Amino acid sequence: MNAPIRRLSIVVAMLFTTLLVSSTWIQFVQAKELQERPDNRRTLLATYARERGQILVGGTPVARSVPSNDELKWLRTYPQGELYSHVTGYYSFVYGPGGGLEAAENALLSGQSDKLFYRRVSDMLTGRKQAGASLELTIDPRAQAAASEAMQGQRGAVVALDPTTGAILAMVSNPPYDPADLTSHDTKKVEEAWDTLNSDPTRPLVNRAIGGNLYPPGSVFKVVTAAAALSSGDYTEESVLPGPAKLDLPQTVRDLPNSNGLPCGPDNKVTLKRALEISCNTAFGWLGMELGAEAFQAQSAKFGIGDSLQIPMRVTPSSVPQELNDPQLAQSAIGQYDVRVTPLQVAMISAGVANNGVVMKPYLVESVLSSDLDTIDEAEPSQMSQAVDAEQAGALTRMMEAVVETGTGKAAQIDGVSVAGKTGTAQHAVGKPPHAWFTGFAPADDPKVAVAVVVEDGGNAGSEAAGGRVAAPIAKAVMEAVIGK
Repeated sequence: MNAPIRRLSIVVAMLFTTLLVSSTWIQFVQAKELQERPDNRRTLLATYARERGQILVGGTPVARSVPSNDELKWLRTYPQGELYSHVTGYYSFVYGPGGGLEAAENALLSGQSDKLFYRRVSDMLTGRKQAGASLELTIDPRAQAAASEAMQGQRGAVVALDPTTGAILAMVSNPPYDPADLTSHDTKKVEEAWDTLNSDPTRPLVNRAIGGNLYPPGSVFKVVTAAAALSSGDYTEESVLPGPAKLDLPQTVRDLPNSNGLPCGPDNKVTLKRALEISCNTAFGWLGMELGAEAFQAQSAKFGIGDSLQIPMRVTPSSVPQELNDPQLAQSAIGQYDVRVTPLQVAMISAGVANNGVVMKPYLVESVLSSDLDTIDEAEPSQMSQAVDAEQAGALTRMMEAVVETGTGKAAQIDGVSVAGKTGTAQHAVGKPPHAWFTGFAPADDPKVAVAVVVEDGGNAGSEAAGGRVAAPIAKAVMEAVIGK
């Protein structure tokens, strides 16, 4: 064989080898990844040939598939669409699964999960029609409805947790949307709805409870600073702190003032308990600088701040700044500067205090059920961290009870029930009203529910907003729904 033919043969052999390797790679190595891509229309068509699993709250479907007369066979429906929109998400033939459990647990709902392998084999052998698994959620329908109704169309979010397990009892993000607008089999209508939702400046597709542009927490974060003080061993709830009308900050000409412009107590002194009760900025700013950045950051981490969570939807990690000078530390200690949190994270802080200092991992799916509602898998509550010890948690509880009994959180009081809480009013942009916050738990002596509420830009109260006025009544409604008051 002459040299030119030999070289051509080598090139042809290399091309065949490359083709063989690439096709093998695609068919075997990348097969699962390609199959699970949300824009893979062949996979979507295949999944529409069988019934998708239900999403259940209290045994009632909040997402289910019904027979359709067109080529897709099944139509995804949402009987209480807007109420659970950010929990369920949507399942669209045009845009795939997105926004909530429809995306996070798509493999289970579609029946493609490895967890269902033996079930699929059994279905094939018995001739039973294949279907996706169903999900029973931890949501308390009374709490979900109460949260949605109490928000009254205001932008923001509500999260409620069972402090002892981490089960999510309510998760509402406002404004909501109707997932059915994206699941129609009319492609043109779906595309129009998609464009409308994505161009809406209020961002209805964003789940504010666990993501989006995170919020400054304002004074609800003073619970973390108080926890750091107690954990240091240098302070008790009766320790006396400076509480002047304005705190002179080092390294800057700016001061840190109290919101009312007044000192927090006689002779500019205040106890730690009283400082939390009346939300004294100057006392907590001073305390933050005294504790130091390392202790402040370590305590924040113990409550889960900075952790990556999946509930199973991905939760955007909350954060405190890593590089802090003294003025920045003073601002961070009152929940300002660059501290950013999700409402879920704030609920976890209260839940940790309520649960004797133990922070449980939050979760949304209670059990996975087969098409005939047999249990395939059940959630097992798990501990994330020990944020404070039981004695320190008791002190924080007493301090938070004082907030609701005689302090800034009176609007969260429930007749005959002890409530622990903390209000917050978070500055976030020049010229805009502050965000209103409340977090707490009830009953304080036997906690059944921990809650966090944020109302953007003061909600209906606008520039007159305060956490105790705007957010506390919402939290009260949710707590009452859970404990049956």
